[in-house]
Parts: sequence; C-alpha cells; structure tokens
Amino acid sequence: EELFKVVNFWKNKGVKGFRFDVINLIGKDEVLEDCPINDGKPAYTDRPITHDYLKMMNNATFGSEKGFMTVGEMSATTIENCILYTAPEREELSMAFNFHHLKVDYKDGQKWTIMDFDFEELKRLFHTWGEEMSVGNGWNALFYNNHDQPRALNRFVDVENFRNEGATMLAASIHLSRGTPYIYMGEEIGMIDPDYDSMDDYVDVESINAYQMLLDQGHVPEQAFKIIQAKSRDNSRTPMQWDASDNAGFSTGTPWLKAGNSYQTINVEQEKTGPIFTFYQELIRLRKELPLISEGDYKAAYKDSQKVYAFERLLNDEKLLVLNNFFAEEVELDLADDYAHGQVLISNYPDNKLGKKITLKPYQALAIQVK
Repeated sequence: EELFKVVNFWKNKGVKGFRFDVINLIGKDEVLEDCPINDGKPAYTDRPITHDYLKMMNNATFGSEKGFMTVGEMSATTIENCILYTAPEREELSMAFNFHHLKVDYKDGQKWTIMDFDFEELKRLFHTWGEEMSVGNGWNALFYNNHDQPRALNRFVDVENFRNEGATMLAASIHLSRGTPYIYMGEEIGMIDPDYDSMDDYVDVESINAYQMLLDQGHVPEQAFKIIQAKSRDNSRTPMQWDASDNAGFSTGTPWLKAGNSYQTINVEQEKTGPIFTFYQELIRLRKELPLISEGDYKAAYKDSQKVYAFERLLNDEKLLVLNNFFAEEVELDLADDYAHGQVLISNYPDNKLGKKITLKPYQALAIQVK
C-alpha cells in the first residue's frame, strides 16, 4: 500500500508512465522451505503472488487512467509469465522487457567472455517470443540497447565498414516488429562503444570488480582489458555526443565518464541529417500511420536462413514481410508471388527491385507490403 501511495503521488502530478525495475522478483513464498540445489532463482522469480501484487497495484493506481503506460523489467523470465504480465485482460502491466536475446554473445552463458554472437539463437528467441506473445495477446518491449548493455552496434555489426547499414538494419528489425520499440540515447545517431584505452577510464563498479576477477582467474591484463572493453556497462553510459566540441558538447564541466573516442565524427550535429537519424524518423512515422505495424500479428519467415532474420506482420487482408540481413555478405532469397509483386515500404538501401529472386546487400533491411 505504501508503494501504491508513491505511484498515485506521481500520477496525480501528471506522470503518465512507470518502469518497474526487476518487478518479477518481488514475490516471495511466505512458507520458507529448503531450496533444491540450484541458483535459487525459482524461489523468487515469477512467483504466482507477483501477479496478485501487480493486479492490486493496477487496480489501486493507474488501471483506470486512459493512455497510461507501464513496463516491467523482467529478470530470467518466461514467455508464459510475460503473457500473464502484459495481456490487457489480466490488468497487470502494459508490456515487459526480457533480456534473453542479449545473452547470445555470452560464451557458455558467462558475460565476461568474448565470442561472436550466435545468430541462430538470436533468431530463435525473436521468433519464439514474437509468435507466442502474439498468440497469447501479450506485449513485448523491443530493444537492443539500455544502460546495462554494451552498444548493440559493436555486438552485432561490423561497425568499421557498415555502421550506417548495420544501425538502420537493427532499427528496422525491432521497429517493424510486434511490440513497443525503445530508443536508447545515442542509438538514433549510431553511437558506438567508447573504445577507452585504460581501466582508469571506467567507473562502473561491476566492470572494475570484473577486471580483478579476470586477473584472479589467470587472464593477462591485456586479455582482461579486452573483455572489459567489449562487455562493460560504461559502454552505453558515456555522455551523449552532441557535437565535436569538448566533452562532445555534453558539458563544460568534467563529466562522470569521458566522452567516447568517436565523438568528433559521430555526433548529433553531424548525424541529424544523416542516414541513421532520418531512417529512425521514417520508422516512427510508419508505425504511427500504419496499424499493420502497430497492431498486426507476428509470424516467423525464412526460419532456415542462416543469415536473414525475417518475419511477417499480418492484419486483416494486409501483410508485411520484413527481411534483415545480419551479415556483411550478400544473400539471395526467393520471394513468394505476392511479395514479388508487392511494394517496398522501406529499405536502408536505394534502388530496390522486386521479383521472384532478390539479393539482400550487407546488413540490408527491406520491408515489402502487400495490400
């Protein structure tokens, strides 16, 4: 009830939305039992009483407010529970974050390692969550970046050669999907990891502790530092890069973190008329204008492709095929007749010709509409 008072305090001041941090961990069993030999998570994750708490809060606070938005951050959650958390008839939350897709570059499930991302696992997770949440009337919060993750561009894209193409492809892969897409500061201009050259540049306590842990495990300093460079949360916490002036135009004082080394070439002043920012603007416009994107069902497509993440959006007699090439090589695809004669809705490459066979360019995103 004290939490309900806090929510109502801010609601009465005009706040129209809340993000609830790791909200699926608040439920605890009232009877203390011996825990089986495991990491303990089942004892406090997605407990049935959590749904009761959320329904109580919904009914006592924001549930009757039109246009109110709530999102729950869900740790180690399941699709089944996220359907319960977010289906409108359940009266709990509007949508849910899950993080399974951001562990596809964890070697043996361990964060402080380096490996190429597992595309097959990424694709499987997107398809499974997309289809099952669609069937169950749940609602996903769609994202790659946040304050706890390295920049997605560095994880999924050859940024040295295809930053623009990779940034726009990643954007299309979630902004055209079913759910509510989130934009984390800087991704709309293609910000990348800061590429710090010393541990002295990092302030995140998790990263500092991890560096010492890696040394204790036998890594030489150079290896340990490369892992921190790739996985630190500070990668996404650097100042917003506004322009090429000192501190990336973020402050005339000394910022908590120094600006990333790319700020003189990647900044708002440079990018506001560039291909990444304008592509984001177009994706937002399309979602606002087309119910097919904002409301349509999700269906996996080209599931056997080893390089393309593809899905359809379906609403009444309309459908949209979204093709995302996650690699730096061209990919040939066969199109069904209706899509071969469809209309290109958006692409991050110019001069797209449709036909029975098409070739996706490196990191190309292509959406084809059939009415």
